[in-house]
Amino acid sequence: MKFSNTLVQWYLQNKRDLPWRQTSNPYYIWLSEIILQQTRVDQGMAYYFKFVEHFPTVFELASASEEQVLKLWQGLGYYSRARNLHFSAKYIVTTLEGKFPTTYNSILKLKGVGDYTASAVASICFNEPTAVVDGNVYRVLARYFGIESAINSTKGIKQFKQLAQELIDVKIPGTHNQAVMEFGARMCKPQNPDCEICPLNSSCASLATNKVKELPFKEKKIKIRNRYFNYLVVHTANDTTKLVKREKGIWLNLYEFPLIETSSIIDETELVAHQNFKKLFHSLNVSVQLFNTKVMVHKLSHQHIYTNFWIVKTENSNQFNIDWNSVQDFPVSTLVNNFLKQYRSN
Repeated sequence: MKFSNTLVQWYLQNKRDLPWRQTSNPYYIWLSEIILQQTRVDQGMAYYFKFVEHFPTVFELASASEEQVLKLWQGLGYYSRARNLHFSAKYIVTTLEGKFPTTYNSILKLKGVGDYTASAVASICFNEPTAVVDGNVYRVLARYFGIESAINSTKGIKQFKQLAQELIDVKIPGTHNQAVMEFGARMCKPQNPDCEICPLNSSCASLATNKVKELPFKEKKIKIRNRYFNYLVVHTANDTTKLVKREKGIWLNLYEFPLIETSSIIDETELVAHQNFKKLFHSLNVSVQLFNTKVMVHKLSHQHIYTNFWIVKTENSNQFNIDWNSVQDFPVSTLVNNFLKQYRSN
């Protein structure tokens, strides 16, 4: 209980003034938690405000088109979060008659919601004593208790969840959960934690054994996959282009220019000789020019994408029917959006 009391006391004195802490509305709490998955608070804040403004209730979110949701999410990455958010909003409105689920188990049934998000919403909004375990919590518990189990192993995940559940203050579970997370984010930081002024420093196992930098322990990362993208940026005499909706993999349902993926970086001669290039332009007259002076590298958690954007000027054709002035209205990946910013400025 001392552990919880100390952290809660610290939290009440030091917590950040965040908009989702000013409400107990489960829709807003859920929205903030989905946005903050894999996202820093300072980056996620603007998206939270945008979503609340455009979709003030779950009903507006449910009635929006997927393209509207993806466009608003653009730049935040991990787009499956947005698709799952939209899917779950429609489920809440149609199946649950607009009533947000009120228990950990029922919240867990929402698409895209795992143990952490269900625990956060259930404890903060409905006072259910379910402990959250995220990166911040792993770090605080591993360091304070000197736990060397890998946080990304089956054994470690189970061990940390059990410990977190044992530590939770059942009277104020929401405040307790937020206190541990805030403490990990601002005091027990990944790099250069403030151990000298930490209210738990006298009883911290990793500080006593000089293992703060070693914990939490994580098993070796997965191998990064390299991919090579060649985008065909069509520009006709009528100022039109072509966009394609991705049907699988990363950036599902986002739009992009016609893509030729290769096993390595290719030059213009290899590009023009590629069967997909010939299929797209067949008898049309074209001129091809590489836009970027060096290969653009876009790094994702599991893959690095090496990209060239090829400007293909060609004759008018019915298959190139998107006006360049409307390209900005389509939801696209950060990679394509960054290109568009540079292309428009030239």
